[in-house]
Amino acid sequence: MKTFVGIDLGSTTTKAVLLDEQSRVIGRGITNSRSNYATAARVAGEEARIDARFTLFRRALDAGAADNDRHDEFLGSLERAFRLEQFLEQLTDLETTCHGQLQGGAFAATEQGLKEALAEVFRQLRAEAPGLYAPGAKRKSDFFRDIAGSRYHNHAENVARDMKLPYELLLHLYDKSIIEVENRPPAGQLSESFRRALARVLATDTDLRALAARVQRTIEETLAIDLEESYLVGTGYGRVTLPFSKEHIRSEILCHGLGAHMMYPQTRTVLDIGGQDTKGIQVDANGIVTNFQMNDRCAAGCGRYLGYIADEMNMGLHELGPLAMKSERPARINSTCTVFAGAELRDRLSLGEKREDILAGLHRAIILRAISIISRSGGVEDEFTFTGGVAKNEAAVRELRKLIRENYGERTININPESIYTGALGAAEFARRAHEGGALPEALS
Repeated sequence: MKTFVGIDLGSTTTKAVLLDEQSRVIGRGITNSRSNYATAARVAGEEARIDARFTLFRRALDAGAADNDRHDEFLGSLERAFRLEQFLEQLTDLETTCHGQLQGGAFAATEQGLKEALAEVFRQLRAEAPGLYAPGAKRKSDFFRDIAGSRYHNHAENVARDMKLPYELLLHLYDKSIIEVENRPPAGQLSESFRRALARVLATDTDLRALAARVQRTIEETLAIDLEESYLVGTGYGRVTLPFSKEHIRSEILCHGLGAHMMYPQTRTVLDIGGQDTKGIQVDANGIVTNFQMNDRCAAGCGRYLGYIADEMNMGLHELGPLAMKSERPARINSTCTVFAGAELRDRLSLGEKREDILAGLHRAIILRAISIISRSGGVEDEFTFTGGVAKNEAAVRELRKLIRENYGERTININPESIYTGALGAAEFARRAHEGGALPEALS
């Protein structure tokens, strides 16, 4: 089966999209961007191929008549089991790597004690792992480093206290090891991980056991389908570092414009707020960019800025929007300078301003800056599409709707739940067209 891959290497996350020959999305993948950009691209691509397998499973299962109403339930159970298998595989890699760090002289005095402590920490991590992937389980992140890190720290503190060992040594072992583990994807064969996941469903999910047994052959046949990578195109903030030739690179502007057009064919204006920059883009009826503007050199008002604010307030990035939505009197903030953000934030809090009012004011300032960029690109035409990670922030979306209505009147505003993949989607479509021999207009290629 021919597939076409788009990789969007952002400053904070790297995304991948797989298209089939009919321009249909069959897989999406995302991972943390790393200093090792080649690894980030490889991991995101692998995640997209995993997602594509589930798409193919669904197509194959829906083609049959029996138990259609339970396919979602079965696939959900299979995916949880598969993610658990991946987590356990990386946990084994992390444990092996931690033990490998002990072979230096720095740990000689406590080496045996640390070996026993590590064994106990990882025993506890494995014991609780199934609960992390149980139905309804809440995880703040799906990235291995985030899940394993928070749980390791919790168990290591208790184990170190019980065994009368320095907690800092266990943390040091983790910090040295996680970078290595994070920079290599799970080493096992995907097909084998899927088979172990299916076996886990058969063994543990009594409600779905009969259905899983009936569809086992369908799953095996689907795993046998070769996902041929026919052409790949890279884009994004770190695109110049991608290990591709220049023929396989497209600018973020072109990819976001085309990706937004694919999601919403009537789109004429696109706003993308990414981790490091903000882009206002105008496109024609074919998704070809006709004009654009970007922010200047700094990352003020972008995702990095929001991340910095979250760190200053000791909050998760995903918590900023909901808290800002509680504000009744947004603070008036004129600057979104990342350099001075921490000092200004502390000053306002010391003066008694509420956190939700400060955050509401910050979100308005960010969107005011974005509207200024859009106006320089040609204003807001109907339809308007908002892309990038900040499009998931409800406070930013609320301010955007207000300001567009105030400045441009009623406009159709599109915000897709998968908007973070817009750039990768456009890159994948460029890959599909390149494979078919289609070329960009010379002025934009």
